[in-house]
Amino acid sequence: MPKLFGRDYTKSELLERVGNILQLGGVRKFVLTDGPHAGVEAVEFNTGSGFRFLAVPGRGLDITAAEHNGRSLAWLSAAGEMSPMFYEEPGLGWLRNFPGGLVTTCGLTYAGAPCEDNGEKLGLHGRFSNTPASNVWVDGEWEGEEYRMWAQGKIRESRLFGENILLKRRITAVLGESKLWIDDTVTNEGPRRTPHMILYHINGGFPVVDSSCRLISPTISATPRDADAEVDKEHYYLNDPPTVGFRERCYYHDMATDAEGYVYAGLVNYDLKFGFYVKYKKSELPEFTQWKMNGAREYVVGLEPANCRVEGRDKDRAAGRLQFLKPGETREYHLEIGVLTSEEEIRWLETTVESIKQNRWA
Repeated sequence: MPKLFGRDYTKSELLERVGNILQLGGVRKFVLTDGPHAGVEAVEFNTGSGFRFLAVPGRGLDITAAEHNGRSLAWLSAAGEMSPMFYEEPGLGWLRNFPGGLVTTCGLTYAGAPCEDNGEKLGLHGRFSNTPASNVWVDGEWEGEEYRMWAQGKIRESRLFGENILLKRRITAVLGESKLWIDDTVTNEGPRRTPHMILYHINGGFPVVDSSCRLISPTISATPRDADAEVDKEHYYLNDPPTVGFRERCYYHDMATDAEGYVYAGLVNYDLKFGFYVKYKKSELPEFTQWKMNGAREYVVGLEPANCRVEGRDKDRAAGRLQFLKPGETREYHLEIGVLTSEEEIRWLETTVESIKQNRWA
């Protein structure tokens, strides 16, 4: 039953009061038309609770802008939803059209730093977010007393004599709620065993991220990636105000889970009582990288559940972490991202994380 405007409504009560569900919320597909964004397909979700976000089929059905009652959740880069036609693969070229946004997916056969792996030169973070989705279906309907909306599609990474991997993605939201779900199914449709790396680059920005923002997570240990991250490593969970010359710091977290194998991690601005969390299964995404970038005008904190680390495929291969998909093999990944807008909701996350830490199921 949707909760809107401070009370619960039945399906019948709502339909008696509106001529079109879009008066309350819903999902609409459109095409961007200006400059380097021209031709990129996008989908706006409005849950009616104040939660709005943009899923972009033109960029792998990733999620860019996201807000609650006009307050942004995500960091957005200057590039925006740039068309994949401008994609530059070699080296760090990926950064030229990285939109930031709430969720940018990295993968599917490589993610992390540029490297050379088994004689193959790989750029930053893979091709996924620069690949448009196909067979896109955008719709919504009542399921009993719940109005559910979705966008789904297929993203394929393939080349002759190489990989042929298909990801099927479904993004779902519910009228009256301030959360979304991402359900991905990845299948190796090629004839060869192929490397498989996937990382969900979840980018928190101002006003969630500020000097009063903290990372809330069931962290067992946080290991600095490099010398830059050794600086003030004991306070990995805190944030500085925007700082000129700040060098990014990355930490690899070993996360505890609840009894069902879920990890909960979130960013909370305690001054504003505002933030968001991500929930995922550690068995699906065993690695978690925190990207702490407190630079002036580049002010972002990334929460990155993944099946890999971020130093390059060659490093994962050497460490024995690199995962593979056999021909016909399928993997599933499920994430929930929810908005925190009150002391009560923040206490729920704190209590959940503290319980996980105390019980240490995994």
